Amino acid sequence: MGKTHDRIDGRLRTFIEEQPVFFTATAPLSGDGTINLSPKGLKGSFAVIDERTVAYLDFAGSNAETVAHLRENGRITLMWCAFQGPPNIVRVHGRGEPVFRDDPRFTDLLRHFPGIDPTPHGLRAIILVQADLIRDTCGYAVPFMTYDEDRDLHGKRFAREDDASLSAYFTKKDHIAQSIDGLPGLPLPLPPTPAQARPPV
Repeated sequence: MGKTHDRIDGRLRTFIEEQPVFFTATAPLSGDGTINLSPKGLKGSFAVIDERTVAYLDFAGSNAETVAHLRENGRITLMWCAFQGPPNIVRVHGRGEPVFRDDPRFTDLLRHFPGIDPTPHGLRAIILVQADLIRDTCGYAVPFMTYDEDRDLHGKRFAREDDASLSAYFTKKDHIAQSIDGLPGLPLPLPPTPAQARPPV
């Protein structure tokens, strides 16, 4: 039986924060538009901001579908599955927005992620989500799987980029400035990383 929760706290918050991977789903308003489903990992890149607000770091990647869909309509669902321990699936249905580097909120939001250095990962935005509906379900059919460790490939790939080269990289890639369906995606050129968010030299 599924259960609806008023807030993200207690055991529910603990469960969410302990999962090494979660999934995001978004879609354009167009009935024949491309639905997007993305896995998200990297320890420390997700944070519970308050009892009805969560956020995660949006790093350099193959496209910007989530950003484009959120800019158009804001709808998003996040999902966590228990791959170890008691079966459980948690979904947060809500309204999301990409907070870009030049947003006055960016630096303060970044402080909610003390467990990760975003610098080598090509941080593009912080995805901020306000929960409208919080539900859990049984997850009886989700298999047991073991988490070993995060891959280090993403950090190694993007550690050699600075703001200018990252913008140039995105400009050459398909489905970054525009989604698959032609919606506005990541604003380019990228705003510079705020000085307060840069690691000390």
